[in-house]
Amino acid sequence: MGKRYVLGFALFLAFLCGSGTRVTAQQDGTRFRVVVDLVQLNVAVTDGKGNYVTGLRPSDFVISEDGITEKLATFEEGNGPTKRLLDIAPEEASQPVQPSAAQASSAQESPGGLASMIAGANVFILFDTSNYMYRGFVFAQDAIADFVRSLESADKVAFYSYSRDLSRSALLTPDRSQVVRGVRTTVAGDDAALYNSLLLTLKDATQYTGRKVVVVFSNGPDNASMVPPEDVAELAQSAGIPIYMISTREAKLEPVSTVVFERMSAATGGKAYFANSWRDEKRAFASIRDDLAHLYSFSYYPEPNPNRGWRAINVRLVGEGAKKYHVRTRNGYRPQPNRFSTEPAPSTVSEVLPN
Repeated sequence: MGKRYVLGFALFLAFLCGSGTRVTAQQDGTRFRVVVDLVQLNVAVTDGKGNYVTGLRPSDFVISEDGITEKLATFEEGNGPTKRLLDIAPEEASQPVQPSAAQASSAQESPGGLASMIAGANVFILFDTSNYMYRGFVFAQDAIADFVRSLESADKVAFYSYSRDLSRSALLTPDRSQVVRGVRTTVAGDDAALYNSLLLTLKDATQYTGRKVVVVFSNGPDNASMVPPEDVAELAQSAGIPIYMISTREAKLEPVSTVVFERMSAATGGKAYFANSWRDEKRAFASIRDDLAHLYSFSYYPEPNPNRGWRAINVRLVGEGAKKYHVRTRNGYRPQPNRFSTEPAPSTVSEVLPN
């Protein structure tokens, strides 16, 4: 009887993990805690001319994972408020939903709650200061500094630079002047280890909740990394972090780098730009700023799915205009291992934690 109970309990936990539920259970004086994170998507919708499509509602989108239709937990457009959808009827999902005062208060107290997904994004800027950057260095600094000052929709900004090693010149902060000082103090130097540095930047970004994006300015190909770009792209996809790549004509002279930059940005839901002049650099940064202000952000708890490997994500539009609009987002992710912990159980019975 005891073995059957343990087996049944294990299957119960496995089911909960697949469905994305957060729960605690109690057995023999020990409480087991399972935490499964939301999947978060940043989605850009444009028309045939590349203009952003605004005013779409949750009911205009259908999200599937490995062909399994998912239910949206939250919905956000641009810099607007986050709308919580799980607690309302499906027919109400087409109407704007404002979080109640009680929900907002509860979310502020919860590290993974609604407050962690409010409008705005944390932007990590990674600047190439390798020996590829001797030409046009000051112009690049000017373009980045202007970009930092213009990021009104961002919550916080971090500025990193790299050559062979990564330098965290300005950690994530709301103080734009501090970030600009970090930009101005950079100097050009050694070989370029772009993928090593990008991997470290992504790992830093994953420590924060809410929307994150990485903006890379690269003046040349990678010639010093030990990490393959495929591993970097997969981490960004699985963490839901779009990568925007701004590259100069020096990098475009190498076809392999061009292809890698384009594939990496597309796979993560970002964009790649190739600038032939400092004016092109400024236009690329302006385009990224515009993109961040028009993204739709969704989140959902995955439905039960036995696939523990790569999961394909598909986002499509329904209704009027669905066929003439283009949707851009990451194309999938690899689920992170579920986190289990045990702790002495309180005197109360099993509890179900709120989503």
